[in-house]
Amino acid sequence: MSLLTTAEEPLCKLGGKTEFLKFSKDGDVIIGGIFSFHNSPVDANLSFTVLPEILQCKGLSFRELQFAQAMIFAIEEINNNSNLLPGIQLGYKIYDDCRDILLAIKAAMTLLSGHNKELINDRACIKPSIASAIIGPSNSATTVAVATTLASFNIPLIGHGATCSCLSNKKLFPTYLRTVPSDYYQSVALAQLVKHFGWNWVGAIRNDDDYGNFGMATFLQAAQVEGICVEYSEAIHRTYPRERFLRLINIMKTSSSKVIIAFLTGNVLDILLKEMFLQNITGFQWIGTDSWISSRNTAMLQYYPIMKGAIGLAVSNSFLSGLKEFLLSVSPSIIPGNTGLNEYWEYFFNCTWPKPDAKVSSSLCTGHEILREVNNQYTDVSNIGYTINVYKAVYAIAYSLHNQLDCIVLENSLDNATCAEKLKKTPLQLLHYLKNVNFTTKEGEIFHFEGNGDPALKGKIYDILNWQFNNEDVLEFGTVGAYYAYLSEEHRFKIKYESMVFAGTGNQIPQYLCSRSCQPGTRKATQKGRPVCCYDCIPCAEGEISNTTDAIDCLRCLPEYRSNKGNDNCIMKEIEYLSFQEIMGILLATLSVLGAFLTGFVSFVFFIKRNTPIVRANNSELSFLLLFSLTLCFLCSLTFIGEPSDWSCMLRHTAFGIAFVLCISCILGKTIVVLIAFKATLPGSNVMKWFGAPQQRLSVCSFTLIQVIICIVWLMRSPPLPLKNMKHYVDTVILECDLGSVAAFSAVLGYIGFLALFCFILAFLARKLPDNFNEAKFITFSMLIFCAVWITFIPAYISSPGKYTVAVEIFAILASSFGLLFCIFIPKCYIILFKPEQNTKKHLMGKQHENHL
Repeated sequence: MSLLTTAEEPLCKLGGKTEFLKFSKDGDVIIGGIFSFHNSPVDANLSFTVLPEILQCKGLSFRELQFAQAMIFAIEEINNNSNLLPGIQLGYKIYDDCRDILLAIKAAMTLLSGHNKELINDRACIKPSIASAIIGPSNSATTVAVATTLASFNIPLIGHGATCSCLSNKKLFPTYLRTVPSDYYQSVALAQLVKHFGWNWVGAIRNDDDYGNFGMATFLQAAQVEGICVEYSEAIHRTYPRERFLRLINIMKTSSSKVIIAFLTGNVLDILLKEMFLQNITGFQWIGTDSWISSRNTAMLQYYPIMKGAIGLAVSNSFLSGLKEFLLSVSPSIIPGNTGLNEYWEYFFNCTWPKPDAKVSSSLCTGHEILREVNNQYTDVSNIGYTINVYKAVYAIAYSLHNQLDCIVLENSLDNATCAEKLKKTPLQLLHYLKNVNFTTKEGEIFHFEGNGDPALKGKIYDILNWQFNNEDVLEFGTVGAYYAYLSEEHRFKIKYESMVFAGTGNQIPQYLCSRSCQPGTRKATQKGRPVCCYDCIPCAEGEISNTTDAIDCLRCLPEYRSNKGNDNCIMKEIEYLSFQEIMGILLATLSVLGAFLTGFVSFVFFIKRNTPIVRANNSELSFLLLFSLTLCFLCSLTFIGEPSDWSCMLRHTAFGIAFVLCISCILGKTIVVLIAFKATLPGSNVMKWFGAPQQRLSVCSFTLIQVIICIVWLMRSPPLPLKNMKHYVDTVILECDLGSVAAFSAVLGYIGFLALFCFILAFLARKLPDNFNEAKFITFSMLIFCAVWITFIPAYISSPGKYTVAVEIFAILASSFGLLFCIFIPKCYIILFKPEQNTKKHLMGKQHENHL
């Protein structure tokens, strides 16, 4: 204990040197700033035997200088505003981190504790923070480190350029807020932009840090949702050896994708472009993020041939009145802590500041040079999205302090000086007010933070930039459109295509696809082992179509439809049935009507000559009934012609079956009469009394009634109905009558065949009976024709396709009907009309008597 009280050295003191303070101003409340005035630190050789020298930085960043001056511009505006923070003067301390994590943390700790070496609070290493809040750094990787450090001290850190989506995690970064949109929106927007141009085959390069890894992870997820395939995804960092960059370039050269999604920072992209420039690698369509697409880095501009037509997203731009004049009014200073502009001044005007031990130079800087003659990214206010974010960050702190000040005065009624001390001692309260701040900028924009510390977004989020030459061959970052995240897909992008330039195709949008789009009539078939964007286009099969581009599956047409020649539309199949309009239908209908007419003519002749011997000798009653049934047979064939309907299908088969049974029954009756008549002429025979006219009528009715019963059962159980037959032909629908019950149809035909066969046998037995005009001969021949026709009908009916099946059936009906008509009645008509001398009883009985003699 005594050692502690008598110690000569202070317990706590700052170690090391921090000489990165670029701009500063005292004030009641200090706002810290960390910006990357230089692109990277100079690599130092660390021997670990002596203290390392102070790090040196290289590569001036004009845009970062603009950020710092925008911060100063906002603070000066606030200090001159009597309504905002009255009686409180804001000061600032702005440090350079050289885009290095170590230097950024050093700058943050300096803003926390100061840069003195005196004892801090004697016994305890505790001292109030110099800065109430800090703005910056500009990149995500550095911000993650600084935000992690400051979280333990409850110091608010407001980002203006760090877009990593990881920083939205309030569990890891509770004191971090930002005025720039998260990379989540940018990653999704990049995927949607690629899809909007119709590209689906890309390569991806990212920074190997939080910014690149988190941003690319979100992009890959969004790309998958949008149907975009990534051929390769590689990570690089500025500290990687040259071999890693050469390996990446080799991957780019050997890949088939020509679109490169570059989630890179400017300093890493510079290294990559330099290697590509040495190898003269061009022809890639670059898609850039806001970290480099709007950067007017002089080193990068020399690689424009490689980057021609680059497209990317930049934080939405707007106008900030008074900024341009302020940027041009600044001047260098030799006051320690405010020398940040001096090195830039030397670069702007190609001069040097006088040094005590240096030789006199003719190009000494005077500090009175005119900035208006300078044209670079510092003086350019055409694209100042990030710069305005710095401006908003300062005002967010100021309004939060104002709200906090009102609360302190209201509660304690303290004077302004005491309030200022109170403000500096309550960083956690400031954080609370920052989260709830809501203000309107002088340009009319309403600003506030969301629950995760990100800015509340609405309307336009990003501008779409395009690298192109103007009429004076000067590279321009043309704003060719805008992105609205919360609109529907068709209105999300507002793009002026006529103002765009693409890599390799000029103003024409190129097609960057792994496989060309599959046109209607084909479907996509994924190539084995490759991403889904790589596929073959397979023509749709017969009967299937695809009527959209890049169809995954072909759609089968409805049964009544078929695919057209291009397989992109379903068209109605040809309807086939035997109609009255076609030649075959007309011919068959004509023969049917002709047959009915001839039958009617024969009936007329028989009726006129009904009292002649030849008519009376052949059972005139059965003859007339037979002629009537033949007329029905001819006419029933008409029901087979025309489009099938329920009634026509039921009528055609039943009418055909009943008409033919009636016809065969009459012929069978006539045949039996011939046989019985011969038996009746024998001595002592009285057989005719058993088969007289009543018995003949009864037999015809009985035979016909059996067929009627079969048809009734058929119609009741399973009737013939219309059927669309689509199995026989691929492109034709056959309208036909389904038999319903095949057994019933077979029974109808079988019964007709049984009667015809029985009639043929009886007629064959009676063919040589003695008679000058033996009708059995004609019946035998007619039954022979009838049976021959229907025997050949069966195989022809089965093998005939479509409407020819119906034609075969009609032909069989007509052929058998004409056979019966011609064989049985034409010979008799011939004698009646042309040989009347033979139409006598004597002639009919003559041959019979000769045989008896």
